[in-house]
Amino acid sequence: GLTMLVVTHEMAFARDVARRVVFMDGGVIAEEDTPEVIFNNPNNERTRIFLKRILDN
Repeated sequence: GLTMLVVTHEMAFARDVARRVVFMDGGVIAEEDTPEVIFNNPNNERTRIFLKRILDN
C-alpha cells in the first residue's frame, strides 16, 4: 500500500482526494475523520469556525 501525507489549505482538493482529514489547531490534532464528516458535520467548534470562514469566501 501507499500512504501519503499532504498539508493543504485547499479544501476542495482535500475533500476530493483524502480518505481521512486531520484538522490541527495550534499544532495539536483537534479533529480527525472522513472528509464527509469533517466537511458536512464537524464535531469540533474550531473546525466549524475555520471551515465556515474558508468555504463562505
